[in-house]
Amino acid sequence: MALKVAIVGLPNVGKSTLFNALTKTAAAQAANYPFCTIEPNTGDVAVPEPRLDVLAGIAGSKEIIPSRITFVDIAGLVRGASKGEGLGNQFLANIRDCDAVAFVARCFVDDDITHVENRIDPISDLEIIETELMLADLESLEKRVVNVEKKAKGGDKDAQQTLRLINLALTPLRAGKPARVAQIDKEDEKAWHMLQLLTSLPALYVANVDEASADKGNELSDLVAKRAAEDNANSVVISAQIESEIAVLDDEEQREFLETLGLEEPGLNRLIREAYKLLGLQTYFTVGPKEARAWTIPVGATGPQAAGVIHTDFEKGYIRAETIAYNDFVALKGEAGAKEAGKMRAEGKAYVVKDGDVMHFLFNN
Repeated sequence: MALKVAIVGLPNVGKSTLFNALTKTAAAQAANYPFCTIEPNTGDVAVPEPRLDVLAGIAGSKEIIPSRITFVDIAGLVRGASKGEGLGNQFLANIRDCDAVAFVARCFVDDDITHVENRIDPISDLEIIETELMLADLESLEKRVVNVEKKAKGGDKDAQQTLRLINLALTPLRAGKPARVAQIDKEDEKAWHMLQLLTSLPALYVANVDEASADKGNELSDLVAKRAAEDNANSVVISAQIESEIAVLDDEEQREFLETLGLEEPGLNRLIREAYKLLGLQTYFTVGPKEARAWTIPVGATGPQAAGVIHTDFEKGYIRAETIAYNDFVALKGEAGAKEAGKMRAEGKAYVVKDGDVMHFLFNN
């Protein structure tokens, strides 16, 4: 699955610093002035998965291939962006192409780094960003609604569904709430996605804190967490500056540095896990002497759907999947031990894949 998460925020809140740390590059110029990011930078990031290393060690795999997620560093937003202020609508299309949005809020005080609004108020930052996205959604829907109404009155069933969903989205938007708070029935999910609403995308609020607050956060990040709960979003505390320093260290140096800060792992690992959780994703594995590989699938995916992530022919010709739970694979030291102990299962088309399953697919060509 090709997954993309937009990193969005006001200028100088740490977006590009966070992006640089995520991608372990300096591709995004992290400069102390508005709009230092003009074109969206994209970075393909490996999803941290310690289980994959364990499986590869047991199977003697020559290559380890993790799942990947793409982050897009969007130009800093300002008031009036939906009407063309700053970089205007240039960034909106970039966000629409993504699966989720990570809103970065500045939760640190540093007089050497200017704030475009000349104050430190993460909730106000989030409100400015969300307001601009809501205004863009309102304008988009109100332009479409007249034409859709005409088609709906003419008996077009697709238009009737679209009109119902437009009105469902307009209700919270006109009340100053993002479209994601609307309750959508499963049968409407595809049509809802087709509306391409910026505020319907799953949201992750990233509280960018100072080094001293990296482990437990601070009063400002607590406000962000509270706001996320109110807005049907997830939240995570991270210090972009620390992450940028960690990113250039080797594994041993990383461990030592994290210990001095009282952290068990890089904050980026938590951010990526939260993004997975936000999008309702999980991981299964294929393991052998040639390679050990992690695959990303939605929670609730069936055996054939999981096979289809590897190749569409696998889904079409799916017969069954030889399946071992991760804990059994590890405890019994691999496929042979699991098979001998009766822990390898033959799962048919109705099987709902579990997170951590080790799978081998049998299919017709």
